[in-house]
Amino acid sequence: MSHSPGAPTRLLVAVAHPDDETFGCGGLLLHAAAAGTDTYVVCATRGEAGEGGTGDEPLGVVRERELHRAAAVLGVREVTLLAHRDSGMSGEPEPGTLAALDPDALAAELEAHVARVRPEVVVTLDASDGHRDHEVMRDAAVAAATAAGVPRVHLVCLARSSMVRWVEHQRAEHPDREHLSVEDVELGTPDELVTATLDVSAHRARLAEAMAEHASQDSPYDGLPESLLSDFLDSVRLRTVRDTGAAGPGRWWDHRRPGWVEARTATLVP
Repeated sequence: MSHSPGAPTRLLVAVAHPDDETFGCGGLLLHAAAAGTDTYVVCATRGEAGEGGTGDEPLGVVRERELHRAAAVLGVREVTLLAHRDSGMSGEPEPGTLAALDPDALAAELEAHVARVRPEVVVTLDASDGHRDHEVMRDAAVAAATAAGVPRVHLVCLARSSMVRWVEHQRAEHPDREHLSVEDVELGTPDELVTATLDVSAHRARLAEAMAEHASQDSPYDGLPESLLSDFLDSVRLRTVRDTGAAGPGRWWDHRRPGWVEARTATLVP
């Protein structure tokens, strides 16, 4: 595929679990691949603390296979699995799990990977869903990319306004979830911190194919009305946390239209 002028040559997505690359960053990976960007995924764990599983196979084996199959659908050039242990979502993290690792050691491990791939853009999740492994990976990825001098670092965001609508839907459709509150769990990134929104609706069908590869896991989008599905799947919201200005501050190439798509300026975070 030809490379769109101005699009990054290499983009690295850093995530904690198999399926994060698809449910969280799939639209972005498809968008970048369509522009001719070489895309890479580094995944910290096999997701062995997740739910589900098939037959007698260990869940981590199943999810690793799903990761590679989904990445192939997304057009990812290379997948690297660090093979740390999944921490799960509750209880004290066990020694050796991702949330129990020395943050500096994890950042150094990622920095070595970044130095090998040499991406112009590093992307990770904003962790505004409250999962501790997502938080650990976000902090380590940002630290590693900054130390390695990557020109741009972005967080894929769950916008607070979208999460408010999601909570309202959950409360209305599931009586056992009436306790849910955006304020209590700080779901979503405040909308004013979102610096760019990408229209990835052209890739919706392909994204659905990639999501189907993660058959061992329940999709977070199951049962949502189309209005919410469109909000989550047809757009990718980014928060810029580092931009050296190599291609203009706060800009992102949109291969569907000529030129640059301007984004609102955001306060950079360390």
